Amino acid sequence: MNNKIENQNRSVFITHRIISVMLIMTLIVSVVSFTGCSSDKETSGAKILTYWNDDSTAKKNLINYVETVTNEKSDKFIPVKDRIAVFDFDGTLFCETDPVYFDHMLLIHRVLEDPDYVNQASDYEKEVAAKSKHYAETGEFAEGLDVEHGKALASAFKGMTIDEFNAYIQKFKQTAMPSYEGMNRGGGFYKPMIQVIDYLNANDFTVYVVSGSDRYLVRGIFDGSNINVTNNHIIGSDVTTLASGQGDKDPLSYMFTPEDSVILGGDFIVKNLKMNKVSIIQREIGQKPVLSFGNSSGDYSMDEYTISNNKYQSMAFMLCCDDLERENGNQEKADKMKADCEKYGWTAVSMKNDWTTIYGDGVKKK
Repeated sequence: MNNKIENQNRSVFITHRIISVMLIMTLIVSVVSFTGCSSDKETSGAKILTYWNDDSTAKKNLINYVETVTNEKSDKFIPVKDRIAVFDFDGTLFCETDPVYFDHMLLIHRVLEDPDYVNQASDYEKEVAAKSKHYAETGEFAEGLDVEHGKALASAFKGMTIDEFNAYIQKFKQTAMPSYEGMNRGGGFYKPMIQVIDYLNANDFTVYVVSGSDRYLVRGIFDGSNINVTNNHIIGSDVTTLASGQGDKDPLSYMFTPEDSVILGGDFIVKNLKMNKVSIIQREIGQKPVLSFGNSSGDYSMDEYTISNNKYQSMAFMLCCDDLERENGNQEKADKMKADCEKYGWTAVSMKNDWTTIYGDGVKKK
């Protein structure tokens, strides 16, 4: 009898061991399968950068760079936490010349065309908007217009909540692009450059947009675009904000209430161009980028900051507006940019020769 019980107990023990082993094996298989799935994400530049010509030197340089610095066996390996890439916005990711910057066209619309605001616009706003309109019509950029435009844009939207300002931008984005068929103002993203963002994201780079345009405006342009850049990674020129019930009270003596909204304060703080980009990158990101992408002299300091005395291998890429058929290009500016790239050791990107498309097949320049 005792032997029978002992045999039964031994049988139960063996059965439990078998079940335990099977559960462990199942767990191992699940972990392996999960790991395998996560490692299957597409990271190849050749497969992601499909809007770039295969013989593009810029494309080859970028792919070679990314493959080198993400290879743990390479002596140029960059840890994920230090893979920071910064992009200018206008003329680097988005159409800059239709006929001029989105933010200038928005000011012109708000102050000179919007029937709900024209009669409320200040003399200063009208004066600056007229300068922006002259710039759009002639290409002549008045001295000091950068800051003047920032001040006028800030005051022209004073009192709007952030959501109201965004809604205004969304509506303006739906208006037609003057120079293009098949595209509205919100569709002006350069498809090849968006692929660069996708490629860097896939290889664990952290991407920031560092724009000379107002940060809330740029966030509004990105809103609804499905581009993988979050609002907290969009940096731009700054204006004041305050609580809707704050009035003239000092922010250190006012407490936000449940009835409050954050509104635009109407005062311009800083134009995020040139050396200001370096200062703001240091303040907001807190570390030196290893990749910089720009298109104009407003990005030169950002480029040099990125590649100078960097503890990691670093690169700067600059777009050249040399496509006169698919884009409102400027050959003189493009030639100067190519010369500056050679002078400073940046990689030139030819919109004409490096890209198979700019805005997509459905878009044509008039």
